[in-house]
Amino acid sequence: MLEHQKNNPLHGLKLETMLTELIKFYDFKVLYAALRLECFNLNPNMDACIKFLKKTEWARERVEGFYLYRFKRMPKGSEQQMEMKPRERGYANGIVPRQPQKLTVELVAEMREKAQENYKAMKKSGQRPRYGKDKPKAQDSYAQNKRSAAKKAAPSQDPSNPWGK
Repeated sequence: MLEHQKNNPLHGLKLETMLTELIKFYDFKVLYAALRLECFNLNPNMDACIKFLKKTEWARERVEGFYLYRFKRMPKGSEQQMEMKPRERGYANGIVPRQPQKLTVELVAEMREKAQENYKAMKKSGQRPRYGKDKPKAQDSYAQNKRSAAKKAAPSQDPSNPWGK
């Protein structure tokens, strides 16, 4: 396991240390705009954020993903790696973190707007999102997990009766 984690910027990193780095570089307003977690908006302080993130696994994973891909700017991995939790991912030897991406509340809003426009255009044209080598990918991990769980749980069904009744 140590060999697998040796090149992961999150390995051995405490939540408090990660949040301190993020808050020092960005601030609570930028983190709220980027992550949309209320712990950065309502009563924003370090203790409240740590308490919330320790109790809420999905929120902690969102912050860890932000730390990896926006703050440390690590390359995104394969589809298999992206299905794993951020603390379980490893990187090839020689890959080192880069300078953090500079963000402002306005820039985050612009990026969100552009993503919504692209999504609406894609939906209007009837296309599905394609990434990599024409592989469809879920819009978010929640939808992807929901679909994969449904596939595993659903027995083979009669195509004429999709509800299995």
